[in-house]
Amino acid sequence: MRGNKPGRKMVLAMLTTVIALSMVLAGCGSKKDTEEAGNSSDGNGLAPYELTVAFFGNDQKDMLEVQDEMNKITKAKINATVKLMPIAMSAWQQQTNLMLTGNEKIDLMFTSSLFNYSLLAAQGQLNPLDELLDKYGEGIKEALDPAQLAASQINGQTYAVTPVRDLASDYGILMRKDLLDQYNIDSSNIDSLDDLNAVFQAIKENEPNIVPLVAKNPGTAPFNAGYITYDSLGGGVGVLPNYDNNLKVVDFYETKEYADQLSILRRWFEKGFMLKDGGTSKQDGREMVKAGKAFAYFSNLKPGSEIEASRKSGKEMIAVRLTDAYTTTDSITGMMWSIPKNSQDPSRAMMLLNLLYSDKQLYNLMTWGIEGKHYVKKSDNVIDYPSGVDIQNLGYNFGTPYMFGNQFLSYTWTVEDPDIWSKMDEFNKTAKKSKALGFSFNIEKVKTELAAVNNVLTEYRVGLESGALDPNTNLPKFIEKLKAAGSDTIVSEKQKQLDEWAKSQK
Repeated sequence: MRGNKPGRKMVLAMLTTVIALSMVLAGCGSKKDTEEAGNSSDGNGLAPYELTVAFFGNDQKDMLEVQDEMNKITKAKINATVKLMPIAMSAWQQQTNLMLTGNEKIDLMFTSSLFNYSLLAAQGQLNPLDELLDKYGEGIKEALDPAQLAASQINGQTYAVTPVRDLASDYGILMRKDLLDQYNIDSSNIDSLDDLNAVFQAIKENEPNIVPLVAKNPGTAPFNAGYITYDSLGGGVGVLPNYDNNLKVVDFYETKEYADQLSILRRWFEKGFMLKDGGTSKQDGREMVKAGKAFAYFSNLKPGSEIEASRKSGKEMIAVRLTDAYTTTDSITGMMWSIPKNSQDPSRAMMLLNLLYSDKQLYNLMTWGIEGKHYVKKSDNVIDYPSGVDIQNLGYNFGTPYMFGNQFLSYTWTVEDPDIWSKMDEFNKTAKKSKALGFSFNIEKVKTELAAVNNVLTEYRVGLESGALDPNTNLPKFIEKLKAAGSDTIVSEKQKQLDEWAKSQK
């Protein structure tokens, strides 16, 4: 069905070969069991197994009901049940680190180049996936282009796969339309960060109980993942300004552009446009908009961002795009799925992941919940809220349809463009490409420096970028500490690897 998955052939079933197995332990299958079983389409021949799936998200009231419905599908197809494990973003790194180092069972886990993906791979905490993809990942390989699969490779090995979603991004700001209209603010006149001064001032003067600007995600600053003008080349320090810079790597925190951004953010903070405790607040900016407590937040954007944000918040939102759309390695690797070494059955984990890329019913269950309770169908592929249900009282809504596998399998909501997935596919194909697209940074030689630098980033970055710290006095200290921690060594190593990569592309 092209409307769900434009330009790509849909894979609706797994391999059908079934090999009978003897059970090693009642109620539990070993890795060898699954590997010998092959990719069974109905679960016969596979020992029962529970798959623990960890990802960003907050607990949902009806999650166990949805989980039970998912298990009807997974038990029939791969003789496995699923245990969903949402973890709040603010607790993600600490909790997953404890689970991984404590050898707690996780079978599928969200990973990201923004959250130490390369470090996890370098530490041997993730399974290589290439053989598993060949054996059990046919749907994944059909859904993603080879270049999209290759983007996550480290030293030629695949340790994660990206969901099918917006694989490019432009950046800008999402604002409440009702307040724009009420104060006669024409969003078409906003072309730069400076143009937002008057907008925020109008909200501040007229709506004392509404914060003009909040961070999209809790515990972060407004620009974090919401306003980016460079290729981060795998995160940390060392970036490619304007996605080119003749392939010269620089420490973004030492650039004039960063200093200028901090000056703007400090001015907004001093004028009361942002939360005074924004750097430590656990409030989700989108939830604050939903509750009528905030006006705007910066975000990465894509086709349909306004409609998606409006549906989530229950308030009509307007997007102003402030950058061009680019594809980088990080826009692909910023959101991925991995199989940790802690999994007791990596093959079965890959089978489940494959279903999320190829089984429309399972994908939409995990994403939207149960038909009739969390949504109703208006047509074969269009859904809406049931009578008496809206975003405010919905019992199941992680709000992250782009995370759970193949978003091109998703139903569309009545307020959305029914052709959104064909437009998203076109967006992915026509976005400008970073000059370093395809480059992946191997952190092995600078793991010690990266750990030290990350400590400095934790100490200073959110405070500076939320406006709470005066950049005139704190930016020089920040840079000095970065250098003492080894930032120059990281930039040098990244430049060396980028130069070698560039030679290989000729």
